Amino acid sequence: MSASRICAVILFGVALGACGGGDRKTSPELATVNGRAITQAELDAFMKLKRIPATDPERLSKLFDEYLEREAVAAEAEKSGKLDAALIAAEQNEYRKELLISRYFQEHLDAQVTDQAVQAYYDTHTAELEERKVHVAHILFRTHKTMSPEERQAKLTAARDAHAKVVAGTDFAEVARALSEDRVSAENGGDLGWVGEGGIDPQFSEKVFAMKSDELSEPFESGFGYHVVKVLEPVQTVRKPFAAVQGDIRHKLRAEAKSAEMERLLKAAKVERKAKPKPAAAHADKKAPTSDAR
Repeated sequence: MSASRICAVILFGVALGACGGGDRKTSPELATVNGRAITQAELDAFMKLKRIPATDPERLSKLFDEYLEREAVAAEAEKSGKLDAALIAAEQNEYRKELLISRYFQEHLDAQVTDQAVQAYYDTHTAELEERKVHVAHILFRTHKTMSPEERQAKLTAARDAHAKVVAGTDFAEVARALSEDRVSAENGGDLGWVGEGGIDPQFSEKVFAMKSDELSEPFESGFGYHVVKVLEPVQTVRKPFAAVQGDIRHKLRAEAKSAEMERLLKAAKVERKAKPKPAAAHADKKAPTSDAR
């Protein structure tokens, strides 16, 4: 068995001890491994940790045999003298801290940030959860970074021609269906629906949210290309639906609750610094590598 595998076996025992339930001193003794008692409470904790129902006697007996085998291997590995005991202890301690902190905050945050808390935040933070939307249609002539100046000029000229057609009286939707290179919206006469502020492109958003109802824009450029835009319905401020923001609210509340609880725990713990740490000394028995060169 590899050293890493042995470490994993030993660490499993640490995890079990941290998560176990029941009083091992009063729980019935099921077996011993090198003199260490394996109790019913310890086995119950293992089954709970692995989410294994203990309803099948045959399966339970097999799992218990496997559990004892791992305990035996771990016990023999520990006393073999082949492993760095200090390193194993350090790794166990790190795993213990990681497990305790993770499980603690999982329980704490689940209790603090309930469905009711998320709903209450939504109900009381109206302004924070509002967004501005505008109903627009556009005619798009696409550009990309590899275009030559002449190609880009041709796209701008096409956008100006489309704009001129609408100004001359041709229906905007008709021009969009015929000329727009955004074929998805073109099928709907260029209609993009209600667009959230900043939801498509910063330049596009800045332009259309400054326009009035029924206003037609001159051709302008965004990251997608040249647009001719018509505002179908003016800017409205609407509240985001709960279903769309509940995940963000929960994440925010959990982050805030974790930060507050972390601060409380740190203040509650008594930490005394008694000396400055020193760099670890080089092992005296290590030798410098030798060269095979003759």
